[in-house]
Amino acid sequence: MRSFFPKLEVVALLLLALGLSACSTEVTRMDVGEVKDLSGAWNDTDSQLVSKEMIQDVLSRQWLPEFTQEQKRRPAVIVGEIRNLSAEHINVNTFVGDMERELINSDRVQFVASAVEREEIRGERKDQDINASEATRKAMGKEKGADFMLKGTINTIIDMSGSTQVRYYQVDLNLISLVDNRIVWLGQKKIKKEVKRSKLNF
Repeated sequence: MRSFFPKLEVVALLLLALGLSACSTEVTRMDVGEVKDLSGAWNDTDSQLVSKEMIQDVLSRQWLPEFTQEQKRRPAVIVGEIRNLSAEHINVNTFVGDMERELINSDRVQFVASAVEREEIRGERKDQDINASEATRKAMGKEKGADFMLKGTINTIIDMSGSTQVRYYQVDLNLISLVDNRIVWLGQKKIKKEVKRSKLNF
């Protein structure tokens, strides 16, 4: 009687090879400006699109020329808390960074460092008080105070039926005067995506 063990060994090796090939990783480099939606969730394209449009809107409103004409200078702006009120994990820091870049590059406002950044800089000034020379030491009490704070929220609504899902994102921002707590601008941006998933799950 012929042994079936050699055939079984061949089959096992083939299955092992197929398993290894299925588990292999393939990496393709992409242009950072290329739009690629894989899951339908909030991504880098959404962050850049929303930040650019909303900052363009806030800088086009009447509060800016009114302040510039009255104070004879550009307003100092700081980005405050942007709250993610959705159930989805959204990298708010990336979104804040995109808005900060748009504000700074507009050259229409002055930009003030965040609370975390200010604490680090104040720590450096304290160290300079002890260790730096008089000629290079930076004195306390000369910080630029912000005139306006930009705050906001990110919300999502997800509607699902079978393998089709509609993801709705709403970003609300407001610009607040630190002198008298007036809200000088309200902005809103909406994004809606339809996501169709394959019914085959592996």
